[in-house]
Amino acid sequence: MPDLTEKAFEDAIEAALLAGGPDAPASALRERPVQGPFTPGGHHRRMQADYDRARVLIPKDLLTFVRSTQPQAWRKLRQQLGEQAGEELIRRVSKEVEKRGVLDVLRRGVKFYGVRLKMAYFRPASGLNPDLQRKYQGNIFGVIRQLHFSEKDEKSLDLVLFLNGLPIFTAELKNPFTGQNVTHAMAQYRKRRDPREPLFKFGRCLAHFAVDPDLVYFTTHLQKEKTRFFPFNKGWNRGAGNPPVLQGYRTSYLWEQIWARDSILDLIQNFIHTIDLYDKRGRVKGQAMIFPRYHQLDAVRRLVAEARAKGAGQRYLIQHSAGSGKSFTIAWLAHQLASLHDDQDRAVFDSVIIISDRRVIDRQLQDAVRQFEQVRGVVENIDKTSRQLREALQSGKKIIVTTLQKFPVIASEVRAMPGQRFAVLIDEAHSSQSGESVKEMKKVLSARTLEEAAAEEEREPTTMEDRIAAEMAARRQPPNVSFFAFTATPKEKTLELFGQPTPQGGYEPFSLYSMRQAIEEGFILDVLQNYTTYKTYWNLLKTIQEDPRYDRSKAAYLLRRFVDLHPHAIEKKTAIMVEHFADHVAHRIQGQAKAMVVTRSRLHAVRYKRAFDAYLREQGYPYKALVAFTGVVKDGGVEYTEAGMNGFPTSQTAETFEQPEYRFLIVAEKFQTGFDQPLLHTMYVDRKLSGVHAVQTLSRLNRTHPHKEDAFVLDFANEAEAIQKAFAPYYDRTWLAEGTDPNLLYDLETRLEDFAVYTSDDLDAFARAYYDPKGTQAQAYAALDPVLERFQELEPEAQEDFKSALRRYARAYAFLAQILPFTDPDLEKLYAFSRYLLRRLPTSPDRLPVEVTEKIDLASFRVQKTFEGEIALPRGEGELAPRPEAGATLRPVEELEPLSAIIEELNQRFGTDFTEEDRIFIQHLEAQLFNDPVLENSAKVNDPENFRLTFDDAAQATVQEMMEMNFKFFKQINDNPEFAQTFFGFLFQRYLEQMQQRAA
Repeated sequence: MPDLTEKAFEDAIEAALLAGGPDAPASALRERPVQGPFTPGGHHRRMQADYDRARVLIPKDLLTFVRSTQPQAWRKLRQQLGEQAGEELIRRVSKEVEKRGVLDVLRRGVKFYGVRLKMAYFRPASGLNPDLQRKYQGNIFGVIRQLHFSEKDEKSLDLVLFLNGLPIFTAELKNPFTGQNVTHAMAQYRKRRDPREPLFKFGRCLAHFAVDPDLVYFTTHLQKEKTRFFPFNKGWNRGAGNPPVLQGYRTSYLWEQIWARDSILDLIQNFIHTIDLYDKRGRVKGQAMIFPRYHQLDAVRRLVAEARAKGAGQRYLIQHSAGSGKSFTIAWLAHQLASLHDDQDRAVFDSVIIISDRRVIDRQLQDAVRQFEQVRGVVENIDKTSRQLREALQSGKKIIVTTLQKFPVIASEVRAMPGQRFAVLIDEAHSSQSGESVKEMKKVLSARTLEEAAAEEEREPTTMEDRIAAEMAARRQPPNVSFFAFTATPKEKTLELFGQPTPQGGYEPFSLYSMRQAIEEGFILDVLQNYTTYKTYWNLLKTIQEDPRYDRSKAAYLLRRFVDLHPHAIEKKTAIMVEHFADHVAHRIQGQAKAMVVTRSRLHAVRYKRAFDAYLREQGYPYKALVAFTGVVKDGGVEYTEAGMNGFPTSQTAETFEQPEYRFLIVAEKFQTGFDQPLLHTMYVDRKLSGVHAVQTLSRLNRTHPHKEDAFVLDFANEAEAIQKAFAPYYDRTWLAEGTDPNLLYDLETRLEDFAVYTSDDLDAFARAYYDPKGTQAQAYAALDPVLERFQELEPEAQEDFKSALRRYARAYAFLAQILPFTDPDLEKLYAFSRYLLRRLPTSPDRLPVEVTEKIDLASFRVQKTFEGEIALPRGEGELAPRPEAGATLRPVEELEPLSAIIEELNQRFGTDFTEEDRIFIQHLEAQLFNDPVLENSAKVNDPENFRLTFDDAAQATVQEMMEMNFKFFKQINDNPEFAQTFFGFLFQRYLEQMQQRAA
């Protein structure tokens, strides 16, 4: 049987890190070729005794690096300090790291007694200096396992990586085969790693990694429960996760490629940055350390390699969804292209030009590019005149940031300078947020009716892609210019202009980070999750007529408002929107939720604004509405402007909308793209949407907020099928639903086979890895990979049915195998297979993303439960929620308590607010457990201690299966192990008492 422990996983990682070095085991990397640009291994094994806990470094590596790479500087120090030179240098470096952070010390070194010492050597820009090449090879990488880091106690870290004696990365490793996964590693950092500990102070290490065989997450700043972890996964099938690896771990790229020596030095030199954070007034409020996510690192590295190999004259399309960190990706790429040299040590590009689709350069993009600047004067922001841009180009400024409106000047200038080479980075190829491109020739609208206004304006707007495509299509590709186009939603012509040709004759992006992956990784919300057409909305209302909050008279009132679907019915639609908002939306996001009304034309927007103002005033609602449109609109002989209707300049509309009383933003094209407002929860759509424009408009709702669980769309004008068709090229969703589960052992075996998720060959492959003394953990993981792939191909209901059946089988066999009068090798084989497969399958029917479940608190769920079953929680895509270990030792309960007393004690101990409704849920849960024949038989033939193991597993599985009935209870049990222990303790004691009463 192979070693399936966490230690075996740790052994494999260490072996890969040590490969090729003096401490490498003979089997390192298992003679398997590694794909990637970096050579793995080369690290040195270091022991606990090598580590100085007080100074937070490895003294011997620090001194060895300085002595071997900078002998003259070391000689000067020895002359001044004698035998104390080493000790004094160690003390000085430790203090400098504590004060400035390890990143700055590694990049800039330290000054000490008039001597400047480098703390690392980075890869030279060219190979023309052999001495620098030797010094680069002189960097010393160390790794310590189970590092006891504190002077106060003996807590240990699974893995710590060092560069020239200075700690750079820490890692907590988990193995699902032992019942823990990456979510437990993140929880360990949050709950058991004190940020005041020197090793964990901000800036002392570059990143902290949570790792299991399937997933990787990281953080750069430990802040206890507030710590935010980011995914560092490749993505798989256009979604989250990682692809399977033949005979290996899915996350092996981390230690074989990312933690390779050259890769680490590249990260420190070019990617990791400490930046300032600003408040709304532009004042610095703190700092953050930026570390790339995998798709960012991969895209930039591959683009730089392509540019180095092919030079100027190329085109690249980077399709990265909202939530991808596009501003940072552009900043990293711009700086590396600006300093890029070819094999002959010639600059590949003379200037890098970043084009932003904004009248005023995007502040986040501008800040990212400027703050990544390591040498002053490299970046020039052009936000005034075309002459300023022309002078910057002619003077050879390395990085120039400008707006789309100056694109014709750029095109003209670069063609006039054939001897210079340029890289042009195009930021977010979508229509500008103000829609001026559409309205440029149409300053006054004089349509007499809403129908005329809609016919005149209701068409897909000209986008940034359209304008650049027209500009480029009119001329041949300039041989001295390479284009790097960033967009989340490329049109067909954008793919053809910038995409990579495929063997089938089509085009595809050079780099893809899909909308689905962004949703599954928790960076944006799924805006289609609660999408309701007008008809569906009414059906929804009908289902809640018996709710005390809604009586029949109110439903009838809304029905009367709903009858007329003609576009003239502004007032009727306004009433529906406002009432829906008041009843279903206003309380969300802790009472801060806002809504956008998307209208068919500027004249519609004007009339909606007047109707909203009147209805809100008449009904006494404490909300206000703003309107956003360009130019002047004439209606009934009166001229209307955005500024006139709102009462302040148009430049203040977005900022004013942030004020709490402003809940509605009524728009006519303006703000439908490029507008980021995390409090925007609901969209009321009253115009036809199609294609990219539909995706970009609805995506205004996808921004995340700590208390925002979902988004909602109420559509008066589009069919659901049309919207799904628009999203299909960019949005790959999977709906999940809970199924049923049988409970008889042989029926379960037959039922499981019917799913065709696994074959007898799969069972044999896992059995060989599991039972063969020469089998390995990696082989066991690899044997389950094809099973996981087939599982993902099932329909959602079938997925949940399969998991329920598998879970029931594992539970039942664990008990029945002890009393069966015969042995069945096939059942035993399936039992081992099912136990470990279950640990790799999703554990929550809703598959809620880990980052989302960690942000949701009980307060937000109280609000949500008011409307339980009417506005669904996000379902489908996401990281797996952590599941407490079954079979944990729980606190015994002395006597059987009435349920009311149990609820009271839980409320007092844990600050919950469980009610009579929750008492009914507990009763239902108890009934499920009390009628479970497996539990009954287990209780009869086991002592209480052994029976407790079966009971815990059954209780946990039953609570999970009943999740939809009471999500509040499920989350409390899932997120709070102490609560789960206490609650299951109550249930266990009550079960025993009831069994005794039945026996009597």
